[in-house]
Amino acid sequence: MTATSSSAIPSYVPADQRPERMSREEMDALVSTIPLHSAALLAGPANVIMQMANAPVGRGVVESKVESGNILKHPIKRTRTTLSYLAVAAIGSPADRKAYREAVNSAHRQVHSTKESPVKYNAMDPKLQLWVAACLYKGWEDTERLYGHKKNLSEEHYRMGATMGTTLQMPYEMWPETRADFQKYWDETVAGIEMDEEVRKYLTKLAKLTFLGEVPTALLGWYAEALTLGYLPTEFQDMLKLHPTKGQKRFFDAHNVLIRTATRLTPKPIQELPFRVLLADVRRRIRTGQPLI
Repeated sequence: MTATSSSAIPSYVPADQRPERMSREEMDALVSTIPLHSAALLAGPANVIMQMANAPVGRGVVESKVESGNILKHPIKRTRTTLSYLAVAAIGSPADRKAYREAVNSAHRQVHSTKESPVKYNAMDPKLQLWVAACLYKGWEDTERLYGHKKNLSEEHYRMGATMGTTLQMPYEMWPETRADFQKYWDETVAGIEMDEEVRKYLTKLAKLTFLGEVPTALLGWYAEALTLGYLPTEFQDMLKLHPTKGQKRFFDAHNVLIRTATRLTPKPIQELPFRVLLADVRRRIRTGQPLI
């Protein structure tokens, strides 16, 4: 099982053509065309499962000594951190991304394998960060298509997806050059993944919300599982050994009808509001010297 294949990572854009080197006007013009809607945030747990299915990433999370980043122990804080990262990567300025990258680096430097670890990993490994970025981009793309925005997706928007990785430790040149190259990288990497058993147990708790306790699980677990598995591609359901029931499939389909309708009727500023609020909170934390993660 490998995190990435170096042969699947082509050389890409020269440094002077990176998005960070675009003018503010060019960046704003491009960002204004990127479809963002709060419904995409519902796919967050499914995206975490995709990321952690790759054993070095999964073991890094399960074994991490940075307890504040454990979603099972600190679900609210971890969720805020992840969603803030998405907001910064998607619509933040180069300065915002630099500040968040430095904050993430401070935590990631503490995450690496030990002699007892079944696989070797290092959270600063750019190949692992490429995988995480690929999952984030794939999740965004899938929800955009699910909710009727396929016509808005373009190679230019795909290239902007590189910020999902460059806001971490991934060099810009590692991002596959075209959407077709990305698909090749994705297919090859997914085919090589074997989910670790301990990671599987961890992710099953996440999908079912069992880590919240008996009462929350009884009230919300079935619905959370239906949404998580609905957003999760079939190959990852197979790895997790967890598939939606017929009732959960019907619920997910009905849910998507409502979301598609709401998305088409809701003004763009309202749809983007959660991302704008998250970005504003990050900037407030930077100004006041508060921790970002």
